[in-house]
Amino acid sequence: MAALESPLPGTPTAMRNAFGNVLSVLILVLIGVLAFSIRLFSVIKYESVIHEFDPYFNYRVTQFLSKNGIYEFWNWFDDRTWYPLGRVIGGTVYPGLTLTAGTIWWGLNSLNIPLSVETVCVFTAPVFSAFASWATYLLTKEVKGSGAGLAAAALLAMVPSYISRSVAGSYDNEAVAIFALIFTFYLYIKTLNTGSLFYATLNALAYFYMVCSWGGYTFIINLIPMHVLLCIVTGRYSPRLYIAYAPLVVLGTLLAALVPVVGFNAVLTSEHFASFLVFIIIHVVALVYYIKGILSPKMFKVAVTLVVSIGMVVCFIVVAILVALVASSPTGGWSGRSLSLLDPTYASKYIPIIASVSEHQPPTWPSYFMDINVLAFLVPAGIIACFSPLSDASSFVVLYIVMSVYFSGVMVRLMLVLAPAACIMSGIALSQAFDVFTGSIKYQLGASSNSTDDAEDNTSTNNAPKDDVSAGKTDKGEEIVKERSSKKGKKKEREPADKPSVKAKIKKKALVLPLEASIVALLLLIMLGAFYVIHCVWAAAEAYSAPSIVLTSQSRDGLHVFDDFRESYAWLSHNTDVDDKVASWWDYGYQTTAMANRTVIVDNNTWNNTHIATVGTAMSSPEKAAWEIFNSLDVKYVLVVFGGLIGYPSDDINKFLWMVRIGGGVFPHIKEADYLRDGQYRIDSEATPTMLNSLMYKLSYYRFVETDGKGYDRVRRTEIGKKHFKLTHFEEVFTSHHWMVRLYKLKPPRNRIRGKAKKLKSKTSSGLSSKSAKKNPWV
Repeated sequence: MAALESPLPGTPTAMRNAFGNVLSVLILVLIGVLAFSIRLFSVIKYESVIHEFDPYFNYRVTQFLSKNGIYEFWNWFDDRTWYPLGRVIGGTVYPGLTLTAGTIWWGLNSLNIPLSVETVCVFTAPVFSAFASWATYLLTKEVKGSGAGLAAAALLAMVPSYISRSVAGSYDNEAVAIFALIFTFYLYIKTLNTGSLFYATLNALAYFYMVCSWGGYTFIINLIPMHVLLCIVTGRYSPRLYIAYAPLVVLGTLLAALVPVVGFNAVLTSEHFASFLVFIIIHVVALVYYIKGILSPKMFKVAVTLVVSIGMVVCFIVVAILVALVASSPTGGWSGRSLSLLDPTYASKYIPIIASVSEHQPPTWPSYFMDINVLAFLVPAGIIACFSPLSDASSFVVLYIVMSVYFSGVMVRLMLVLAPAACIMSGIALSQAFDVFTGSIKYQLGASSNSTDDAEDNTSTNNAPKDDVSAGKTDKGEEIVKERSSKKGKKKEREPADKPSVKAKIKKKALVLPLEASIVALLLLIMLGAFYVIHCVWAAAEAYSAPSIVLTSQSRDGLHVFDDFRESYAWLSHNTDVDDKVASWWDYGYQTTAMANRTVIVDNNTWNNTHIATVGTAMSSPEKAAWEIFNSLDVKYVLVVFGGLIGYPSDDINKFLWMVRIGGGVFPHIKEADYLRDGQYRIDSEATPTMLNSLMYKLSYYRFVETDGKGYDRVRRTEIGKKHFKLTHFEEVFTSHHWMVRLYKLKPPRNRIRGKAKKLKSKTSSGLSSKSAKKNPWV
């Protein structure tokens, strides 16, 4: 039947299909160019520079990989971080991004294209955003056709939520992970539609690449089992479902265990247990269907009872083992981030280090309209379209959008996972709407032309001669007997053929809208798309292109550039010893190591809560106690970020309460209430003595009153409480041009033995002077 339905070569239908395929390829190329070019505003407006904090660590690791090779990379022990503990880099990073960029750099240099490692890192994210758009086309095409796929790909190429993590210079794990996520889902749906073991193997390999790239791979290994279980419960089990799922669990788990940062966590943590339980269930169901095909109904009932009983025993044993494993863990085998997703209040109660990260906070409603814009209105229409008709592929994308909406509501960072699902649903909705509106216009125009033709035929028939009519009557009378006998036989043959066409006409007419309404709706959709494009271009150019390491501000005097971070790191690099240790809050650890090449106490990896709590306790303590803590860690310099002069809100004073909470979680003598006045966090004259005497307050506001004579903080919008004070254990060595970064050096400890000798000498000299009144001639 498929061969009969395919158009013959050279026919108009075949030519039309070939032209459509060529046009689709051309559109996909343009979408890829759009996805790449819209992310270049950061390079055009600023410069080719790495953004944010985490990308600097990835850039440093990629530099090491390209210089020393992959074997040195796996065995690299970095003594520049987490002093004095250090960090094994090869076993604590997701290597997908680093290996991808390193491979690209190696390939380009093999072709005599001498690009630097930094250039490759800057443009990796825009390149993979084009790949992600093409993967979205393939996935949506498997669900609702190529028209919906092209629309979804175009939407993803511009969606602000994805742009925020993939602009040029945003060299983070998500740069390649979103492509791996979408491509894994595509291969799963492709296997589900075709039942091909080839695509099933590719699916496991794509999942392996996702595991190498990002810790969010647990979303895949939980979403796919949920879909498989949904298909089984709703009676949609098929051999294709088994082929799509079983190889993924077996091969995917084995490959995931090869990644050092994952290792045996692929089989020992609760995030993976759902896939194993569904793996057992699908085998029981497959065995039941197999037995049903080879046994009689009576024997089938007996066999099903036996199989189900054995399956329940196996499931009970597995569950018992999993419960034993979970019970041995204080967190039930879940990671802290996973528990914060399941219970949004968990991190704020028990793990303040997770709650302190801004991207781990729940999003606000305006952030949805900022990051996905008009897609928020199109998603419900896409969900409805997926139910007509409902297939295995469409049920998967519905489950995908439902789960991603929930997780994005818990953690703003996971808006990135919502973006592809929203684009897929919106692409389906737009494609269906365009089909209906354009089909209605075409039908209405065709109906109007047919009605005019019928009217002309009727007028010509009425003007026919009467002789022809009478002749027709005589001929008709002679053929009446023949026609009656033939009509009786043909009536039965025509009825089955006529009835479906009537239903088809009724169904077609139900989807036809009036001509005016169709045109207006089509224009509104075009206006909606134009508004979406304008918003996306604005978000790419203004909201998400500014690198956090270089800040800009527009005022009446023009554009002001604040390059204090690089100025400070350059000072550290040129004016301190290579072995000097720098203490700061963990946000700036990666940048300090990568740009200043100095050893830090903590950084953005946040793997050791006690070490971070030690730094937080030092910042929260009085000056003398803080000096003793830093001196015990062999710290020479302390870096503080301060925004009170220029109005930079992401400074350490605004983060200070998190330092108190994290420090108090490990060291009970640090209490948050001591830093609050009537439950309010204040730095003015009403601030508590504990707050005014803390090291963070002193290092931030030291000499601040000299700037304007009042000590007015533009971020907190108030005058500081303690304006005139001196530092006894720290000395200021550098303050950046706009006071954004301040560096202090620990004063050396006093020589106590020498001090005692001086006291003894002074006593002796005073005794001698009383006996003899001779004056020292050298004084």
